Amino acid sequence: MKALAAILALCAALPVGAGAPAESSRPVARNIAVPAALDNLRTARKVAIAHTRPMPRPPSPQELLAASRPVLAFAGPKSSLRPWVRPDSVVQQAVARQQMREKGAVCGDMDIQGGEIGDVPGKLRGCGIADAVRVRSVAGVTLSQAAVMDCPTARALKTWVEQGAKPAFRSFGSLAGMQVAAHYTCRTRNNQRGAKISEHGKGRAIDISAFVMRDGGVISVLDHWGKGRKLRRAYRAGCEIFGTTLGPGSDPHHRDHFHFDTARYRAGSYCGG
Repeated sequence: MKALAAILALCAALPVGAGAPAESSRPVARNIAVPAALDNLRTARKVAIAHTRPMPRPPSPQELLAASRPVLAFAGPKSSLRPWVRPDSVVQQAVARQQMREKGAVCGDMDIQGGEIGDVPGKLRGCGIADAVRVRSVAGVTLSQAAVMDCPTARALKTWVEQGAKPAFRSFGSLAGMQVAAHYTCRTRNNQRGAKISEHGKGRAIDISAFVMRDGGVISVLDHWGKGRKLRRAYRAGCEIFGTTLGPGSDPHHRDHFHFDTARYRAGSYCGG
């Protein structure tokens, strides 16, 4: 008990809080220098890692060839494509063609009146017409029947009417019509068995047998061939325009009509009689 009393007396004599420090103790950071050997070790590791990486592949021959080719600049538009507006001239031409068709023009010529047929198949080998037309009148001269032919023949017929037939019969008055003896028909030449296909069977020929004046007068090949020079003048004009021109002086098959066709021969046009 005496010992306990002594201890209590000692504690009472000490000041309150004297045993606690003023602030908590913290560890002081050490200022330790990194040895140079450690830096050398890190450098050695970096070098070793670099040497252990795989080397890049050398370029292949295909890559070298592609790299040697010139780079083509893109020539396309920088913006999205838009439809072009048709020029006024194209629209006007389309309207003009439509008006001509409405008026009966064929082959792109107002002076050739008729209708379009299209492709005409033939019963015999070698016959037929591509883009055929049915012509009713040429250069203001009416045909006695609508004649089927191709456009080159229709244009040649128009040229002959303007440069041959009309001038030849001017002294008799104005030429109003022509009598058509034959146009397209799938047959051989002169209807002879085994002969070549006639130009009539190809839509390249037309036969004219008579000419009608506006006053009603008629000049026929059969009745008037030897009675004046008008028919001969008209006939001779065809020799300068058509590929083949045949008449009464050519052979008995053509004694009553003129045969005109647009066949082309290496030796040039043929004019019989």
